[in-house]
Amino acid sequence: MAGEGVMQGRVIVITGAGRGIGREIALLAAREGGKVVVNDLGGGPEGEGENPETAASVVQEIRAAGGEAVVNTDSVAEPASAGRIVQAALDHFGRIDCIVNNAGILRDRIFHRMSIVDWDMVVRVHLMGSFYVARAAALHFKEQESGSYVHFTSTSGLIGNFGQVNYAAAKMGIVGMSKTIAMDMSRYNVRSNCIAPFAWSRLIGTIPTETDETRARVQRLQQMGAERIAPLAVYLASDLSRDVTGQIFGARKNEIFLFSQPRPIRSVHRSEGWTPQSIAEHAMPALRPDMYALDRTSDVIGWDPV
Repeated sequence: MAGEGVMQGRVIVITGAGRGIGREIALLAAREGGKVVVNDLGGGPEGEGENPETAASVVQEIRAAGGEAVVNTDSVAEPASAGRIVQAALDHFGRIDCIVNNAGILRDRIFHRMSIVDWDMVVRVHLMGSFYVARAAALHFKEQESGSYVHFTSTSGLIGNFGQVNYAAAKMGIVGMSKTIAMDMSRYNVRSNCIAPFAWSRLIGTIPTETDETRARVQRLQQMGAERIAPLAVYLASDLSRDVTGQIFGARKNEIFLFSQPRPIRSVHRSEGWTPQSIAEHAMPALRPDMYALDRTSDVIGWDPV
């Protein structure tokens, strides 16, 4: 498996690498010559339980093909355990070159039924976990003046979706975190980018299919294998992307998207200032044609995967 690939001699930590997208990134990174820390707690889709065999099976597969990989089963959701994930790379391989923040859970609930636990667990794993793992690598990246972060976001945050207030908030938080990491760390040749994946996974498999619309959506997603996401992630992890930072990409089957980032699109002005009444009478009518509808991903990206 190992060879003169784009990750030759590089050490990559991939969280949530025991299944789905993370597993495919780990396999491709190893095929491209990378040394891989396969991190996965082995929990269920809602964060319950753990199973060390989840990560171990991926490591066995990599090693059987001639690659280099080690198991790590620490949780991303606490600072100390997240630090041990990065330390595993240093202990086994002597350096760290890339963090792929992929670990995640889903606890989908319509907003008025979402519990504090639902909110806290999803934000803790996705947003806090991404920060904890990224921060644990930051000083090493700074000292060696190189490194790459690849964070996984979602169109549930970028565009919108029902029943995912916790997930959408966390995934949009990751976008802001990534952009600021890119700005803060650019002087040390460290880059940070996001990927919004379109792929079938066990988390997507938890989407309720109670309507024709949701059933059709799931059928489309089932056509999109997780292996289609891995090339973009490995590209961003490698030195091929040395001049790419602060961006939000999407990957869907054979498509790669570059997402826009929020910018002012229209303004209104009154020399005397505004009152609530003049906002209603003047500002809102002027701005309304450019306001966004309550779109979901399927409304904005309405064509079939190609």
